[in-house]
Amino acid sequence: MTAVGTAHRADPERTTLDKAAGENFPVAPFFLPRAWRADLMAVYGFARLVDDIGDGDLAPGGADARLLGVSPDRAEDRLALLDAFEADLRRVFDGEPRHPLLRRLQRTVRRCSLTPEPFLGLIAANRQDQLVGRYETYDDLLAYCELSANPVGRLVLAVTGTATPERVRRSDMICTALQIVEHLQDVAEDLGRDRIYLPAADMRRFHVREADLAAPSAGASVRALVAYEAQRARDLLNEGAPLVGSVHGRLRLLLAGFVAGGRAAVDAIAAADYDVLPGPPKPGKLRLLRAVGVTLRGEG
Repeated sequence: MTAVGTAHRADPERTTLDKAAGENFPVAPFFLPRAWRADLMAVYGFARLVDDIGDGDLAPGGADARLLGVSPDRAEDRLALLDAFEADLRRVFDGEPRHPLLRRLQRTVRRCSLTPEPFLGLIAANRQDQLVGRYETYDDLLAYCELSANPVGRLVLAVTGTATPERVRRSDMICTALQIVEHLQDVAEDLGRDRIYLPAADMRRFHVREADLAAPSAGASVRALVAYEAQRARDLLNEGAPLVGSVHGRLRLLLAGFVAGGRAAVDAIAAADYDVLPGPPKPGKLRLLRAVGVTLRGEG
């Protein structure tokens, strides 16, 4: 192991923030004001860490469990870790948190007057992932996205001081769409974790069995199902896109990037003929830049 690798292993805060910075879309791009960048990185660092707990992807060595006060014999118990993480989150609002990422978040919470609810929603989504691996209907999936995705957009609006009921409504559409797109990109990976985010009712409609999702390449039925869900995501992105035109300056460019990232990802899935099973279709930079331009012009 290199010295850098050793340092990252010993520093769970740095490891998590590096993961957040490497997401599909820039979580705190250079063109934003410095204070916004710091606050958005604190929020995304929280979201990345809670996802890593829920997916069992924490750095080896158990440093995060120790920081959260979880005994070594329970360091692999995701529900125990999520419970301890929630307890530490509550200390952000009324005490002194143990985990360095939550101490960083505490500064953002105080500066931006954030409330616990969006953070608790993200924890609840990851707790649900430990207990629920299938979703019967599209409405069931939307209820999951209300916990797993929509809080992030709400936090972005809160950090930038631009939240209004209408903007929150549009943001929820965009975030739900981005979550659906991610599920489509990760069908094979999710199946490996015994999770399927394609609604069971839709699978039956398109005559798709769970075994079909384990194939090395998608058959016609799976492709038709993925195309159907991708169109749902595209429609949500189009409905949410007026959020971009409701703000100005650098925030407008940031939000356009979120919408464009979703649109470009849907286009990449379509370009792969909706065969997502070999691996997640990813948009290239040129496709993404074109989508940004379309979004900023209010097209799409």
